[in-house]
Amino acid sequence: MDYFENIVKTILESEGYWARQLFKIDLSPEQKRRIGKPTMPRPEIDLLAFKPNDNIVVAMEVKSYLNSAGVRLSALKKEHATPTGNLKLFTCANYRKIVFGKLKQDLIESGMADKKTTIQLGLAAGKVYQKREDEIQQLFKKKGWVFWSPTKIRDAVHDFANDKYENDPAYITAKILKPLWNQDSQ
Repeated sequence: MDYFENIVKTILESEGYWARQLFKIDLSPEQKRRIGKPTMPRPEIDLLAFKPNDNIVVAMEVKSYLNSAGVRLSALKKEHATPTGNLKLFTCANYRKIVFGKLKQDLIESGMADKKTTIQLGLAAGKVYQKREDEIQQLFKKKGWVFWSPTKIRDAVHDFANDKYENDPAYITAKILKPLWNQDSQ
């Protein structure tokens, strides 16, 4: 279990989502062939987040990239005919269409969604290359996707300091750091 995913999951839950980590999708051999990768392993969504009032499922890819340059806008703008790299849901429309079609079918069959449920792609990034958060946000808005920037994630965790106590590492850390944050604002 990834700790950064846990933080993002906690934020989703604080915003009214039901969230589930590491959701695997069983594609048929025919679906894998249509994707162009007949021997690929099962696709896995980092976090599935369901907002009942809106009947939306966000398929959230979570990339911390804290010890790297960060998520690159140029990588998100690429288009591939077959899934390539670790941002393949964003860069391969055919892959996304097939995976999301099967995901919706699986969710309906398990009673976790209905035919009216909308599936939306999302990305939570711990670090963005060259601080191009606004440009990624614009790209995602244009495509109808959700982008959680490092700033949004930081602010959400910061807000946990003022919420009621939860026995969760993100809340506990925020409450421990609250006195330091208060000193910084003085």
